[in-house]
Amino acid sequence: MIRVLGMLALAFVWPYAADVRAHGIWFAERSGALAMIYGHGAEDLDMIKRYDKVTVLSGFDAAQAPVPVQKIKTDRLLIVDTQHAPAFVAGVLDNGYWSKGADGKWVNKGRDEVPGATESGRFIKYAIHLRSSPVKPLQPLKDHVLQILPVRAKLPEHMNDAMTLRVLFNGAPAVGAKVTRDYVNEPDGKPLVVGKDGMVTLKVRNQGLNVITAAYDGPAADPAKAQKTGLFASLSFVIKHAPD
Repeated sequence: MIRVLGMLALAFVWPYAADVRAHGIWFAERSGALAMIYGHGAEDLDMIKRYDKVTVLSGFDAAQAPVPVQKIKTDRLLIVDTQHAPAFVAGVLDNGYWSKGADGKWVNKGRDEVPGATESGRFIKYAIHLRSSPVKPLQPLKDHVLQILPVRAKLPEHMNDAMTLRVLFNGAPAVGAKVTRDYVNEPDGKPLVVGKDGMVTLKVRNQGLNVITAAYDGPAADPAKAQKTGLFASLSFVIKHAPD
């Protein structure tokens, strides 16, 4: 059974409601700080409106031992406190239940509350950001139902380097998950489809920030409220430029 994390927002019509399916979260540097981003492609939407939907924020050292981190609310950004120098951080954003009514509008409710709903889902976003190479291959994170993990510990060093990833759903291969190799700059590119072994191999696209994503629809934990659980995961890291 899918482990879903509680915390539903109050029901209202959201300007970007139709995007709850396609949007994801990832981490990127903003003004010298590490921020959690919510968006789709180049969009960098308001994370402060979604601040309370971030249900998990975790930090780890290079050996994957826990390191304290916390989220910091600014006027525009959700910043990660990195004073304890985590080697990687991870987060979960629970967007709750959304349903598309007969009028074509999406509302933040389960389908049991929306007469004539044509689509519905519980939408949860996951993100892992590697700030440096771990000393050993990453092990699955317990709070992440869907996750993308590098098979090797050492991160790529150059654009176009090959990278093999495993995509997991509840710890097992996420067969059929769709992987996008550059979610920020090429969000509509043809995705790779995860096979029975849970693996995909791709060429790293950027000499800079790379955001690789996976999308997967799991069964609904509460079929009365949703047709599915829409899961979205990202793996991000930076390949540094040559010294100045």
